[in-house]
Amino acid sequence: MKDKTKNLAIKKLIRIGFLNLAILSADAQNISVPNIDFNFNWNFKLENNTNIKWKKVNLPHDWSVEASFDKINGEGATGYLPGGIGWYKKNFNLKPNKNQTIYILFDGIYNNSQLWLNDKKLGEHPYGYSPFYYDLSSYLNSNGANEIKVKVDRSRYADSRWYTGSGIYRNVELITKNNLHIPIWGTYITTPKVSTQESTVHLEVKVKNNFNKEEAFEIITIFLDVNGKKVAEQSSKGKLASKKEDKFSINASISKPKLWDVENPNLYTAETRIVQNGKTVDVHQTKFGIRTIKFDANTGFYLNGKNMKIKGVCLHHDAGLVGAAVPKDVWKRRFEKLKEAGVNAIRISHNPGSDEFITLCDEMGIMVQEEFFDEWDNPKDKRLNMKEKSVDYITRGYTEHFQEWAERDLKNTMLAHRNHPSIIQWSIGNEIEWTYERNAQATGFFNNMDWSGNYFWSLPPNSIEKIKEKLETLPREKYDIGVTAKKLAKWTKEMDTTRYVIANCILPSSSYESGYANALDMIGYSYRRVIYDYGHENYPNLPIMGTENVAQWHEWKAIMERPFVAGTFLWTGIDYLGESNKRWPKKGTDSGILDYAGFEKPSYHMMKSLWNEAPELYIATQNKDKSIYKTDPQTGKVVEKKIGAWEKALWIWHDVNEHWEYKQGEETIVEIYSNCDEVELFLNERSLGKKKLSDFEDHIYKWAVPFEAGKLSATGTKSGKIITSELVTPSQAYSIQLTTDKTTLENDGYAVAHIVAQIVDKNNNPVQTLNSEISFTVNGNLKVLGIDNGAVDNVQDFQSNKIVLTKGRCLFIVQSKKEVPITATIKAQSKGLKSNTITITTKKNIN
Repeated sequence: MKDKTKNLAIKKLIRIGFLNLAILSADAQNISVPNIDFNFNWNFKLENNTNIKWKKVNLPHDWSVEASFDKINGEGATGYLPGGIGWYKKNFNLKPNKNQTIYILFDGIYNNSQLWLNDKKLGEHPYGYSPFYYDLSSYLNSNGANEIKVKVDRSRYADSRWYTGSGIYRNVELITKNNLHIPIWGTYITTPKVSTQESTVHLEVKVKNNFNKEEAFEIITIFLDVNGKKVAEQSSKGKLASKKEDKFSINASISKPKLWDVENPNLYTAETRIVQNGKTVDVHQTKFGIRTIKFDANTGFYLNGKNMKIKGVCLHHDAGLVGAAVPKDVWKRRFEKLKEAGVNAIRISHNPGSDEFITLCDEMGIMVQEEFFDEWDNPKDKRLNMKEKSVDYITRGYTEHFQEWAERDLKNTMLAHRNHPSIIQWSIGNEIEWTYERNAQATGFFNNMDWSGNYFWSLPPNSIEKIKEKLETLPREKYDIGVTAKKLAKWTKEMDTTRYVIANCILPSSSYESGYANALDMIGYSYRRVIYDYGHENYPNLPIMGTENVAQWHEWKAIMERPFVAGTFLWTGIDYLGESNKRWPKKGTDSGILDYAGFEKPSYHMMKSLWNEAPELYIATQNKDKSIYKTDPQTGKVVEKKIGAWEKALWIWHDVNEHWEYKQGEETIVEIYSNCDEVELFLNERSLGKKKLSDFEDHIYKWAVPFEAGKLSATGTKSGKIITSELVTPSQAYSIQLTTDKTTLENDGYAVAHIVAQIVDKNNNPVQTLNSEISFTVNGNLKVLGIDNGAVDNVQDFQSNKIVLTKGRCLFIVQSKKEVPITATIKAQSKGLKSNTITITTKKNIN
């Protein structure tokens, strides 16, 4: 009872974010202390802002997204938001204990960080996307008063081709261990044999002895199913000399396991204890899933023996108004929308993701390709994408550190993430080829590339023989792409051989011959669907998939027609900040199927109709003059103004509206994105005719309809099932309709609520053509994270409570605070419009 009481007291202190570890004296050293959330109560300031004092912040924190967009002093490559040099510091009370080892774990700092504890330098870490940790034990003050400082140098504010954020933008943990312990990332689980009847689990446990004498111990691992029920237990004994560490293996069998897959993401837990004299001195929990993956060069991808297509999207690590410091609830809302569209996989481009991001993929059943690098030996000019004319101070990125740090960053990422069942591929690089002159020239494309034409739709200009000849005769460079690829693949396989090594190749025709493809288990094509057959015929043993493709019907059609193509990752799942050079006021790239606020776009509904078996039906409209379609005077059918354009449509969906609001009699084109075999269109209950999907090679139903106010509706049938959808002409704008995804939040300082404001008429029909300014009032102790209308050309401040709407709507995000439970109300104001009130209550441990 005494130990139980002590453990409860410790857990309470951890929950409130403070723990004086001096209480863990010698008589309590056997208590296993959970990791301490170290995100709260930091101080922050920008170095060049001498007039501003330290301000209180909680982590994760991105200082760039707090600023205003700046056309003059910003760079479109990184979203027109500033960088700079920032400082963080935190005071905490922690007395060292001779029997304990204390670690601090950073999941990511962007970038070029240096750290000090009590004015003693811990080290530095240049890469912004890989996790790292330090042993604090010898740096702690004996009186318990400690101060940690972190310098973040993002003065190279155009060091990337996309928005990076700035600061300690991922989670931080303080980890207390007995001197005999399982170190950080010290377990590795594989499942060598998998079946629905019985599966074997292999657990590799690293144990470290920081005591000054040899220690004997027992390792006991209990395997728990999704309900916490014990399904297996194994143990082994070991000894370690002073200041040594070693690996120990445990094998177990699990009867009738519940496999992890995209529909049922079943997760197991391995609870591993280090026991001495009957007492637990350390405990470590590892979540894992039991599943098999296979990529076949002829028949594509298999999950648990089931042949399926990868329906994936690429995602950058920012999430609109929150920048790079993304709360888990924000990702969850976005992932839910993507899954509704049929998405089953995410490519984290072009860098390692956060542990929280990948854990959410584990929990939600989303497969992951994790990518390590966008640059290798040679730099990419961030502002002149692919035109390497200059590299100056502000554009210098990871290439500056690649030779020294690449192995550490790659292996740290894999150590931290390799137990996640969602990860199915490790990508060693993204579109690397053009940074190696010899490799680029051998293709025949470079210096002859048209981004709207020949690259996408032409076979390689040079034959295989010509490419080989060029690679043999062109001058050798300091670095060779094939040699570097082989090195990266080797490091990857030293850490894990259960996933496939892949890369996103922009010039696969030369990569096949340069040694690059030889280093891979499978090859990914970047916008090269035109050479699927070329690759399969000439290099039949290497599995193929699209790793960067456009969200268009022609892209998916090419994959469905080829069993050997494993699937695709669309560019992109969600609009992202950056890669917007000379496009002001466009702050980012709007190729996503969701916009910056997570609102669905027309391309979302097209992909949803392609990627789901259940009936789908979505109505879009456009003025005939603005439409890409016309009425054929000979047949009366709706056809493309540019015949065959659908076969070469690229990133941005053609311009359509999601409303039925035009001038009386105005000629419009109605488009319907559906997987139904047949659709009938109605205007004010009058049938405008039935049409069959088989009659539309571009997979889009079309009608020419003179506008008439009222209700435009459609009914579709698929395999006997019926689905309907409608658009209604709104009357005069009447009010602001507020909706929220949550009315109750845990008061943990993390949980968020998404408030959507939409202008509606008296009958609650959305009014999408009125874009007034709107402001929000929050009565109650909630943190306002910001506001956005989702538009790519919106350069209003994110951190605000007011905005000019787009499509009559916006998104407003609030977050709980780590304080006593409260009730808060949220209301919106706009000239001449009423608003309902949203009430949000915070509670303890609502889950």
